[in-house]
Amino acid sequence: MATVEKMPMLQEGYEKLTTELKRLKVERPQIVDAIEEARAHGDLSENAEYHAAKERQGQIEASIADIEDKLSRAQIIDPRDLSGDKVVFGATVTLLDEDDKPIRYQIVGQTEADAKTGRISYNSPLGRGLIGRKVDEEVEVSVPAGDRYYVVSKIEFI
Repeated sequence: MATVEKMPMLQEGYEKLTTELKRLKVERPQIVDAIEEARAHGDLSENAEYHAAKERQGQIEASIADIEDKLSRAQIIDPRDLSGDKVVFGATVTLLDEDDKPIRYQIVGQTEADAKTGRISYNSPLGRGLIGRKVDEEVEVSVPAGDRYYVVSKIEFI
């Protein structure tokens, strides 16, 4: 029997997935109605509305199954409940790059990651490189643009 791997995420990410699931479940019957309406137009082999509606139905069902899977495996972590001197999931880390320019990231789950807003996945190259590090430790990360070097300057649990 396979073990189900937990998926760590913040409460905010869990709520976002739950909202998306509710929206998809509302859209589901609307697509069924659209399929029925398109079917009433006659010949299905040349009915673009029918094929588009069936394709959208497949996308919705796949998305619902994916989100339900993620929610069933969710392990909600509140960074404010954490402490310590090592980088862990949920920590906000301030790094100094090679030019001593500070960069700040929060380590989050895959569904919550958005580098533009300073949130990186724990599975990303930088996220994996940071997990377990302490203040003043160096981090070397290989990314498509080449190797990057950082120094952990601050770890916060906010």
